Amino acid sequence: MSTDTERVEDGTETSVLTAWRNWYHLPVIGAVMLFMLWLRTQSYDRFVTEDGTPALAGIDSWYHWRSIQWTAENYPHTMPYEVWTGFPTGHYVGQFGTLFDQLIVTAAMIVGLGDPSTQTLYTVSLLAIPTMAALIAIPVFYMGRRLGGTLGGIVSILILALARGQFLSRSTVGQLDHHIGEALFMAIAVLAMMVALSVGEREKPIYELVADRDWKPLRTPAIYSALAGFALALYIWVWPAGVVLIGIFGTFFAVQLCLDYLRGVSPDHIAFVGAVSLGVTTIVTALLIEQPEFGTTSFSYLQPLLAALVAVGCVFMAWLARAWNDRGIERRYYPAAIVGIAGAGLVVMWLVLPALYSTLIGNLTGRLLPLGATDAALTVQEVQPPDNFFDHAFTEVGAAFYTMLAGLAFLAIRPLFGRRFRAEHALVIVWSLFLISMAATQVRFSYYLVLAVAVVNAAFVAEIAQLFDLDLTSSLESLRGIETYQVIVVVLVVLLLFAPLLPPLAGGDQDQSVGTAWDRAEQTGPHSSAMTWEGSNEWLQENTPAPGNYGNATKADELDYYGSYNPGDGDYEYPDGAYGVMSWWDYGHLITTQAERIPHSNPFQQNAKSSSAFLTAESERRGELILDAIAAGEPVADRSTEDLQQAVAEGEGDEPIRYVMIDYQMAGGKFGAITQFSGPDYGHYVTPEDYNGQPVNASEIRQVFGDMPYDDTMLSQLYFDDTRGMEHYRLVNEDADAGTAVFVSYAQVDNNGQLLYVNGNGQPVSPGQGRPAVVVNQRMPRSQVAQLQNHPNYQLFDAKSAAAVKTFERVEGATITGNLDDANVSDTANATVAASVELETSDGRTFNYTQRTDVSDDGSYELTVPYATDDELGVDDGYTNSSVEATGDYNVSVITPGEQGFPVVQYRGQTDVPETAVVRGETIDDVTLEELESEEPANETTGNESETGSGDDGSTTDGSSDNETAENETAASFEPVAAEPAH
Repeated sequence: MSTDTERVEDGTETSVLTAWRNWYHLPVIGAVMLFMLWLRTQSYDRFVTEDGTPALAGIDSWYHWRSIQWTAENYPHTMPYEVWTGFPTGHYVGQFGTLFDQLIVTAAMIVGLGDPSTQTLYTVSLLAIPTMAALIAIPVFYMGRRLGGTLGGIVSILILALARGQFLSRSTVGQLDHHIGEALFMAIAVLAMMVALSVGEREKPIYELVADRDWKPLRTPAIYSALAGFALALYIWVWPAGVVLIGIFGTFFAVQLCLDYLRGVSPDHIAFVGAVSLGVTTIVTALLIEQPEFGTTSFSYLQPLLAALVAVGCVFMAWLARAWNDRGIERRYYPAAIVGIAGAGLVVMWLVLPALYSTLIGNLTGRLLPLGATDAALTVQEVQPPDNFFDHAFTEVGAAFYTMLAGLAFLAIRPLFGRRFRAEHALVIVWSLFLISMAATQVRFSYYLVLAVAVVNAAFVAEIAQLFDLDLTSSLESLRGIETYQVIVVVLVVLLLFAPLLPPLAGGDQDQSVGTAWDRAEQTGPHSSAMTWEGSNEWLQENTPAPGNYGNATKADELDYYGSYNPGDGDYEYPDGAYGVMSWWDYGHLITTQAERIPHSNPFQQNAKSSSAFLTAESERRGELILDAIAAGEPVADRSTEDLQQAVAEGEGDEPIRYVMIDYQMAGGKFGAITQFSGPDYGHYVTPEDYNGQPVNASEIRQVFGDMPYDDTMLSQLYFDDTRGMEHYRLVNEDADAGTAVFVSYAQVDNNGQLLYVNGNGQPVSPGQGRPAVVVNQRMPRSQVAQLQNHPNYQLFDAKSAAAVKTFERVEGATITGNLDDANVSDTANATVAASVELETSDGRTFNYTQRTDVSDDGSYELTVPYATDDELGVDDGYTNSSVEATGDYNVSVITPGEQGFPVVQYRGQTDVPETAVVRGETIDDVTLEELESEEPANETTGNESETGSGDDGSTTDGSSDNETAENETAASFEPVAAEPAH
C-alpha cells in the first residue's frame, strides 16, 4: 500500500514539476502585465476632472479624442476627411481615425452596451494606452522565447516592464496617441513573420510545387505567410506611415535571399514567404486607400505599391537565382547584381514616378537614417535626433542597450561556431539595426527601440548560458550541481541587465534625468498648453458665432461637427459664414477640440508656412495681404508684398480668417521655430537694422537694441501692443485666469561696462569674432527680474508682460473722417490727427488704443479704427461678444508742432464708433473739433507713447497682476545662451 502510495506521489510530483516547467511562464507574463498596467495608471486621478472635461497629456492626444468621438458617432466608420481643421481647404487626417481609434471605440461600445456615454468613452480612452502597453508583453515574450527559450522570453518582458524612456512616457494614462498602438502591432507583425519564416524553412516550398498546383505541401507555409502579411497590414492600418516596416522587411528579404543563394540553399523557400505575405499586405492596404497620391501619413497608393514591389522582388530574386545557375555564373556575384538592379530601379522610379521617389527618399532620410532633417522639421522636439545617442540609449533602457549589441553580434556569428543560423535570426538583426538607426534619427522612435532591446537580450542571455554551460531549465537536482563561477555569471548578467533600471543606481527622486520607471510614471499630468488654452478656447466657443453663421449667414448646419465630408477632386468648399482661426500649428488641435472652431494650421504641420508668414509679417498691410491670399488659395511664403498684392487682385476667395490667437510661448521661446518655416531666419528679427557689429557701451545698449524688426511683426503688434496703431484687428479676449507672462531682454557686459561678445560655445571673444551676448524676449518669473536688474554684469533694456493667451478679431474697421479747414486749423501741412480710446478687459486691465494719421494737403483726414465704443452686437447677430469694451468715446486730437518744436494738442473732439460701423467698415464723419483754450502737450492718449512697456528701471507698467503662467521658468543664472541671440 505504502509503495503504491509512494508511486502515486512520485508520479504526481513529476507531473506537477513537468507542468510547472512547461507553463510557469504564463503566471509570470500575467504578473508582468499587471505591473506594467499599474505602473502606467498611477496618475489616473489627475486626468479625471470635476466638470468632466477631458484632460490629456499630449497635443496629438486631443485630436485622437476628436477622432474617437467622431467614430463613436459614426460607428464603425472612421473619419477620412476633416473640415474642422486646415481652413480653408480641410484635410485628410490620415494616421488619425484608423484601426487604433476603431479598437478603442469598439471596447467602449462593449462596455457601454452599444451606446457608450461620453464619460465611458473617455474612461476607456484613458485606460486604452496603458492596456496596449501591457499587451505588448505577449508578442515580446514569444519573440524572446524563440531566440532564447522561456527564460530568455521572461528576461525580454522584464526589460520591457522596467524601460523608463520614450516607451514609458508615451504609454502612461492620459496619453491618447497611436505610438503604443504602433509598437503593439509592430511586435505582432514581426513575431508573425518570424513564425512564417520558420515554417517556410521547415516545409521548403519551391516553384515546382506552385507550377504543379500541388497545394497540400504549400498549405501550411501559405497560411502562416498570409497571417504574417495580414499582421503587417494591421500595423499599417494603425499607422499608415508604418510603411517603413515594409521597407525593413524588403531589406531583410533581399539580404536573406542573397545569403541563402551564397550558402547553396534554394531561395524559393523564403521567397515564397515573402511573396505570399507581402501579396496579402498589398491586397489589404489597397482596400484602405483614401487619397489618390503617394502620401506617407495617409492611406494612399504608397502602401500597396511598396508591398507589391517587395512581393515581386522576392519572386524576381528567386527566378534570377535559377537563371544564374543555368548560366553557370559564380554565386558570389549574385548580391552585386541585386544591388545594381535595385539602384537601376531607383533611377527608373526617379524618372517615371518622381513623387514616389521623393517620398521614399524623404522617409529614408527623415525616419530611417540619421542623414539630416530640414530645419523646419527639427523645430519639432520629438523628431530631433538625440544629442548623444549612446547616452540617450542608456537613459532609455540602461545597460540593456549594450547587451543587445552583444546579442546581435552573437546571432550574427552563430555559423562560425557550427550553429544553425535561421532566417528569423537575420530578420531580427535587420529589424534591430533599423530600429537603432530610427532612434538615432528621431528621438521619439526610441519607443520602437525598446522592442529590439528586449527581444535581442533573450538571445544574449541564451548565448551566455551556452557559453558558460548553464542549463537553467533542467530539474532541481541538476541545479544543485551548478558551479560557483556559474552563479557569479548569473549574478553579473542580472546586475548588468536590471541594476541600472532599479534603485539605487537608477537615481530615483534625486535624479529625475534618469530615475526609475515608477518615478517617471507617477509624474505624468495633463499637457500644460491644453490647460493654458482651455479658458480661451471655451471663450471662443461661447462668444463667437458658429462657423457658417458669421455675419448674416445661417449656414452652420452645413458644418456638422460629427458630419462626413467628401472634398471630391479638389479642396472642400466651405459655406458662406465659415471662417478660420490663425495661430501657430502647435495649437490647431486644441482649437478644433476645445473651441470647436476651425484652425488654419495644425500639428499635421498643414499650413505651417502660411501661418509663419503671417505671424512674422512686418507690417499690417503685408499681414492683410497674406490672409487675403490664403482665402484666394494662393501660396504666401517667400513672396514679396507686391507679388501678394497682384495675386490677391487676380484671385478669388471669400473664406476669411476672422480670429488670431497668440500665447506667451509663440511670443517668446517658439518664435525662433516660427521663423524657420518662412524666413528670414531668427537672427533678422532680433538684430537692429542699423547694427553692424560695432562695440557698444552699457549706456548705449537700450538705444542700439531697443528697436528690432521683431517689434514690427504681426505677432508682436498684436500680442504686446494690443493692436495699437492697427486698423483691422482688435483684442476681444485675454485669459487672466491663465496668468501673465513676463518677458525681458538683456545684454551681458564686462566689468568695464562694455557689451560682451561670445562664440558658439558661449565663451567671450573680441568684437567681430562672435555674436553680441544679447538675449531677446526671454520669459522669466517676476521674482527673478529684480535679481537681473541688480546684477552688475547684465544690462536689462526691455521688460514687458502680457496675458498667457490673447484672442484678436479681424474686422473691417470704422473710418473716422473730417477736414481741419472746418476747424480753422492754420498749419494743416504739419498737423497730425490722433484718435484714442480707453479700453477695459474683463479682468479690469485698462489700456489705450491710439491711431494716428497725417493730414492731406486739402486739410482732410481719415483714420480707420477697429474698436467700437458700444457693445451692441453679439453671437446672435452673427458677430463676436467681445470681452474688451471701451470705457468712453474716442478722443480725436489735432497735434501740431509747438513753439519749441514739441508736439502739442491744439484741437480736440469726441465721437462714438458703433460696433456695426467697425464690423461693416462704415464711415464716421460727425466729429466736431474745438480749439482748446490752452495747448496741451501730446501724451499717451494722443498717440505718442504706449501705456504699456517698461520704464527706465525695467519694471512693467501695464497694470497686470503678479500671478505667473502655469509653466514658470527659473532664471537663477542669466546666461545669454539661454535664448536665441540677437545676431
